[in-house]
Parts: sequence; C-alpha cells; structure tokens
Amino acid sequence: MYYVYLLVSLKTKELYIGYTNNLEKRLGAHNTNKSYSTKNKGPWIVVYCEMYKSKEDAKIREHRLKNYGQALNELKKRITGSLSLANLVREEVYKFGT
Repeated sequence: MYYVYLLVSLKTKELYIGYTNNLEKRLGAHNTNKSYSTKNKGPWIVVYCEMYKSKEDAKIREHRLKNYGQALNELKKRITGSLSLANLVREEVYKFGT
C-alpha cells in the first residue's frame, strides 16, 4: 500500500504533503530531521492520510494536492476539525514546554 499524507508542524503550523509506502518510518524521518523539506520545523503530526494500491496513483494525488490549490483547499475544508485539533495540540505542547 502507498499513502498520501498531510502533516502539520507543531512548531510552525506549516502543512506538508507527501507519499510513502511506510508512513510510520516516513514520519520518523520527518521528526528526526532526515527530510530536507521538513528539517528543523518539527515535531510533525499526521492529520490526514489516504491509501492507494498503486504507487502511480499515490504520486498523482500528491502532485495534485501540491500543485493545484483547489484540491488542497477542498481537502482542508473536509478536515477542518483535524487541523483545529492540531492547533490545540500545538498550544498545549508549548504551554507546558514539552
């Protein structure tokens, strides 16, 4: 299986979109600064994930989310609650200094 995922930085509130065949390992790479695009911006949490059987389908979806604003805006509308929850987590993490 391949996963298209949306991460939120608890540090900067930035969004990151990617795809992988091992989401747990890839999230670990983002959170240990092994990914150039997300380096020094973590910690990151997964707020959304889609599964695909085909690598090509996952790549196409990732490309559409990254390059076509309407696709990402529609997704953001659907997951507003998850994005709000990520902001609450961020506030609690920094309030208690952990």
